Amino acid sequence: MPELPDVELYRRRLELGALSRPIARVEVADPRSLQHLTPADLAVRLAGARLAATRRHGKHLFAALSGGGWLTFHFGMNGVLQCLDGGEAVPRYLKVRVVFEDGGTVVFADKRVLGRVGLTADVDAFVREAGLGPDALDDGFEAAALAAALARRRVAVKAVLMDQAVTAGIGNIYADEILFQARLHPLTVAATLDLGAARELHGAMRRALGEAIACGAGSEQYLERLPAYCLLPQRHRGGHCPRCTARLGTFKLGGRTGYACARCQPRGD
Repeated sequence: MPELPDVELYRRRLELGALSRPIARVEVADPRSLQHLTPADLAVRLAGARLAATRRHGKHLFAALSGGGWLTFHFGMNGVLQCLDGGEAVPRYLKVRVVFEDGGTVVFADKRVLGRVGLTADVDAFVREAGLGPDALDDGFEAAALAAALARRRVAVKAVLMDQAVTAGIGNIYADEILFQARLHPLTVAATLDLGAARELHGAMRRALGEAIACGAGSEQYLERLPAYCLLPQRHRGGHCPRCTARLGTFKLGGRTGYACARCQPRGD
């Protein structure tokens, strides 16, 4: 599933390749990918407009329209966003294509049809209505706020990290990386962590996400770009801890498989 680093990289693609170009038309290959609007609604709003700015909140991407309002993207399990300028092959599972007057396109593809493209008048209202917490890289989301959220929850610390109402943007994959860097076992009960552990976790969260973005690594693609001390390049069956070389263990949480090193991330609760 695309997580915060993936969506930030998509945002940067839009920023570099799609702003200020007049839109000729929009093509909807699969109306199921639209969020509470019809293909005709989307076509009317986008024709003749330009994408004026971009914004990201957690796993959601927004592009401001020159006539007002925002185009919204959520990528579900397999959604991708590409900017094409002619000659490139259109990706499989194309769902929505924005065509510019100069022939370039922005394409949204999604194998499992779980992602959505929509419109909103106001991003802040959208975030509130979706029940999203602060973005995981928001400078206003401080360690004290994370510590308070952890203290209230007698569930696995990984579940708290993945709760989009606590902090938006972290999914199954980067939660494992963050907890590895913080030396915390993912199944540790959140409420047992003291303020020092919460601060370390907060720092690991910002480091891991920031580093992934800087390296151009996503949640499943380009993991080889990450430094050798990161967990994710080894996050697979038979993978080894990049610190101590022990075989990584697996566990289940909410039906999802996670990875951790029993030596470097011992359970303390």
